[in-house]
Amino acid sequence: MKKILMFLMVVSVSLTFLVFSIERNAYNEDYYIRKYEEHDIEELTQKSLEELKPITNNLILYLKGGENDLLRPHFNEKEILHMEDVKELFNLARIIKYTGIIIIILGVYYFRKNKNMVLLAKTFLYGLFLNYILLTIIGFLAYKDFNKYFTYFHLIFFTNDLWILDPNRDLMIQMLPEEFFIGMATNIVISFLVYLAILQIVSYLYIRKDKIKNETVIRKS
Repeated sequence: MKKILMFLMVVSVSLTFLVFSIERNAYNEDYYIRKYEEHDIEELTQKSLEELKPITNNLILYLKGGENDLLRPHFNEKEILHMEDVKELFNLARIIKYTGIIIIILGVYYFRKNKNMVLLAKTFLYGLFLNYILLTIIGFLAYKDFNKYFTYFHLIFFTNDLWILDPNRDLMIQMLPEEFFIGMATNIVISFLVYLAILQIVSYLYIRKDKIKNETVIRKS
């Protein structure tokens, strides 16, 4: 039971942090605007930055759970259908996040009740290192050929070809070219690593504090 819960805690924390990282960056309008300026998206879309800002805002609101009416003034039917699929992934991510939070709360309660918080801290400190291994592998593959593995991502998570957009006529791909997603993926990984590192540092400090406390008790006895 305890080992299963330890495994669930590592998985839950990892997935919850990942979703937090995705949401934090996907909903960051400043990032979009910065990329528009870096990649001269105004010229590519024939839209000014002032025109792109409300479109971007509507896109973010849509990903947060908004209706198709937010997209209709800006995108064609194929783009909207694709964004419906994307929103479903974001909805699934939210379910994973909230489920993860519930498991984490219950897990902390269990370990605290059984006076095993040090074991939980060790679980986080060492168990979360698995993420670094996975990220190293994924990062290496993406570095070799981002487009190839970005395509694999779409083939895995989408059951249609609506994601294949035409850069000559589809505003979505004009606004969000491959370089946009490379930067987004990088920021998500950085955020994810920061979250992991913070929890591992806190776990290490907790273990160290408990060790010092026990050594003090032994010396006094």
